[in-house]
Amino acid sequence: MTTYPGLRLLQTASFTSSLDRVMITPLLVMIAEDLGLSLASVTIVATVHLLSYGAMQMLWALLSDRYGRVPTMRLALFAAAFSSLGAAASGSLGTLVAARAASGAAFAAVIPGAMVYIGDTVAVRERQGPLTDLMRGTAVGAAVATVGAGLLADLTSWRLPFAVVGGGALLLAVFLSRLPEPTGLTPLSSRSAVLAVVRSRWAVLVLALALGEGFVMLAVLNFVPAALQAADGLSATAAGGVVACYGIGALVTAPVVKRLSAADVSRERLIAVGGPVAALSLLAFPARPGVPAMLVGCAVLGCGWAFLHSSLQTWATEVVPGARAAMVSLFATVLFLGNAAGTFAGGLVLTVADFRLLFLIFALLGVPVVVSAWLGSRRYAS
Repeated sequence: MTTYPGLRLLQTASFTSSLDRVMITPLLVMIAEDLGLSLASVTIVATVHLLSYGAMQMLWALLSDRYGRVPTMRLALFAAAFSSLGAAASGSLGTLVAARAASGAAFAAVIPGAMVYIGDTVAVRERQGPLTDLMRGTAVGAAVATVGAGLLADLTSWRLPFAVVGGGALLLAVFLSRLPEPTGLTPLSSRSAVLAVVRSRWAVLVLALALGEGFVMLAVLNFVPAALQAADGLSATAAGGVVACYGIGALVTAPVVKRLSAADVSRERLIAVGGPVAALSLLAFPARPGVPAMLVGCAVLGCGWAFLHSSLQTWATEVVPGARAAMVSLFATVLFLGNAAGTFAGGLVLTVADFRLLFLIFALLGVPVVVSAWLGSRRYAS
């Protein structure tokens, strides 16, 4: 089996970035109690982090084109380390919000940067394997965050998870110096790169699919803990453990995707497997709301996501080769914008309906996303 230099470092960096982004959910109640504030006022900590994470994607991409992939990722990790340590030491809501905004902006460089690095250094036919490994690190980070951060905070303080992430980012910034900089690249200028992306109908399609993925398949997970807490009275840690099954499903399935891609199974066929699996998993949520159905739904969604999302990631790295950094950063941006939009829209639905109807809407919206992904990949390959 082919090994790729630096893949474990990039995978660990993606794990840390995902951990940082997701771990805030089980900490919000503890932060509110410690600072003597309402939960509603503390949710701004999560909001500003996600907004800065999405807003900074393109800037980091342009910096990596100008100053190099590895130096840009190292700079971002140093910034992430100090901002995370600042969050751990925060004594007021204002300083915590500022620190989390800074960490979101810094970590925004990591996962897209790792994807671009693989795109720069691995041939197209071999690329889905390492990108699947990268996605596995991201999924594991999300799974660990939903359970580990809450457990660690229960045992000590809400500050310790931030300190752990800060220390990990600092070590990664140091170790990443071992990663060789890709050579022989002639990236387009910033303006030309963006224009190349928006003028490519295939690039626009991939971005639209990423938006749909985020709107449906990521946003739905944000409502699972609340649904379980409302219906079954689960604790935040237990409800987070149910959502962690999504990461476990992706983790278990990723090696299968890697072996199939190594055997030259086409992207069209991988999407033909993963798309329907992901779409069908969404039916478990409205069918019988409760812990067993949610466990199955989250786990199967993770399995389908491993096939579908890794295929779209690979497609994003190849569709506009001369503007790879811009394309991948936009891919990440629209994915998380879709997540935010789906979460906002879901909140509006809950003001007039129950969780069962909300989950049914997500299940129905999943169908056009996966059908479009399969048809698009088929046309692209022909």
